[in-house]
Amino acid sequence: MNLNIKCPVCKKQAHATHTPFCSEHCRQIDLGRWLKGVYVVPGRPEDQQQNIDDIDK
Repeated sequence: MNLNIKCPVCKKQAHATHTPFCSEHCRQIDLGRWLKGVYVVPGRPEDQQQNIDDIDK
């Protein structure tokens, strides 16, 4: 079964078995990007975290 979304790696049509990817290959490419730090979830800037830690003392 095919879905109406595009694979975030290669832009081919995604397949239900590998959603949101089109294949296991693209799924592994995406995982590798996460593990290498290509994708980053934004957080608080370091200096803000340090200020929060100082307040807690």
